Amino acid sequence: MNKIVYAFVIIATLASCAESYSIQGSSSVSSLDGSKLYLKTVKDQELKNMDSCDVVHGKFRFAGLLDTVKLANLYMDDQPLMMPVVIEQGEIEIHIDNTSRTVSGSPLNDKLYQFIHRHDQLGNEMNELGHKQSQMLLEGIDEASINRQLSIEAARLAQQEDSLVTNFIVENFDNVLGPGVFMMVTGGYQYPVLTPQIEDIMSKATKKFKDDPYVKEYYKTAQEIQARQNGLIDDQPQAAPQAAPAPEPQTVPDSAQVPAPNLPQE
Repeated sequence: MNKIVYAFVIIATLASCAESYSIQGSSSVSSLDGSKLYLKTVKDQELKNMDSCDVVHGKFRFAGLLDTVKLANLYMDDQPLMMPVVIEQGEIEIHIDNTSRTVSGSPLNDKLYQFIHRHDQLGNEMNELGHKQSQMLLEGIDEASINRQLSIEAARLAQQEDSLVTNFIVENFDNVLGPGVFMMVTGGYQYPVLTPQIEDIMSKATKKFKDDPYVKEYYKTAQEIQARQNGLIDDQPQAAPQAAPAPEPQTVPDSAQVPAPNLPQE
């Protein structure tokens, strides 16, 4: 009997030492109400369900024990909402409406969404160039002059985006944000490629970053494909390692792609 009591004490002690996470969510998107949300993580190049909950009257909650910090993605049933969430200790809050989404309340989530907010700002500035072109044409400005001016602005914004993403990954090589954003950057490619940005990142990478399963497989495959393209190996390109869902690549060369809101329509 004493042995049984002792065993329960040990189990209770171990459970109390384990880290836990708590995520409170709210949504003003009516089509989310009554749906089931999932937190999914990438494991062995496959998406796995980590946790799930129902949305009731615009509220939802995830909670559980955590053996290690993870980067998850939020899904509604099988539809990705393009919302990365760092699962770490703390009181995490998710807010979703028709125009924005935020995750806050823990150090890595705060850092991630500050980055996403700045990245979205640069994307909006890039999109505004098209409206600016139309306005300048209406004002009678010479088209060649417009193209020269806007090309300079587009190059400036692309460089800022490139630096923002590269610096963020470098600063977070040794936590989940570095590999996670690298996965977002490369997830839209048809197959692994070695862009100047990726080469720059890998030239600075720490051992921990290089040993991340996704990063390691991506870089290895990209090097093999480049060797084939250079005629050193006679073979066909392999498919890209499976990543978290990412949006279609934009037209700016070598710029990183970070998920934007993908919310159900009212």
